[in-house]
Amino acid sequence: MPFGEQPAYLRVASDLRQKIIDGRLPPHTRLPSQARIREEYGVSDTVALEARKVLMAEGLVEGRSGSGTYVRERPVPRRIARSGYRPATGSSPFRQEQADEGARGTWESRSEQECASPEIAARLGIGAGDRVMRTRYVFRGEGDPMMLSTSWEPLALTGRTPVMLPEEGPLGGCGVVERMAAIDVVVDNVLEEVGARPGLAEELLTLGGVPGHVVMVLERTYYASGRAVETADVVVPADRFRIAYHLSVK
Repeated sequence: MPFGEQPAYLRVASDLRQKIIDGRLPPHTRLPSQARIREEYGVSDTVALEARKVLMAEGLVEGRSGSGTYVRERPVPRRIARSGYRPATGSSPFRQEQADEGARGTWESRSEQECASPEIAARLGIGAGDRVMRTRYVFRGEGDPMMLSTSWEPLALTGRTPVMLPEEGPLGGCGVVERMAAIDVVVDNVLEEVGARPGLAEELLTLGGVPGHVVMVLERTYYASGRAVETADVVVPADRFRIAYHLSVK
């Protein structure tokens, strides 16, 4: 194949993609059948099938059992604010952001003690097998799932204190900074690393995605004088949200 020339299936997928983007194939419209694609573009069944697979992997179309393949509704991405966002109320950043937007944000959580895996131990600067409090969250906006989060806090720091359980007690539902301050731990910086990967089956089931959808993963760690006090993985659907960093310049 000459340099720069696309395979046939990508050329077909590109043309169909453009029709979806410019509205010639609007949401909920049935995608041309494999036979129709073969005839219209003068390609083989294999090429037509591969082109359809590309569009499905990109999340532009979805298969409906016994009905065919249809163009998906394209959501308008919403913004999720990250570093530099410090609520003055003491509530968690998610709760404050939802209040500012006039939305009804809710979340479900479950906390359990466990032994730190080697990866989590390295992030927290503790020994593998040391006890941590793991809390899993499902965040919702207007009833729809927005993001997932799993956090870990070393029990050597929070054990037998009022903030041992992040969502219970007098500071339940507050942010990490406020909770740690209650036990005289001053959080002074946070590190976030953002990556992307295909969503896991159980993640997409909860978030309402389909197999192959991409999620953004934020690996976040809070520090107090160089000591990690909490680390978390935040999972966000890449097709429905954008992550906004508003940072001060000094």
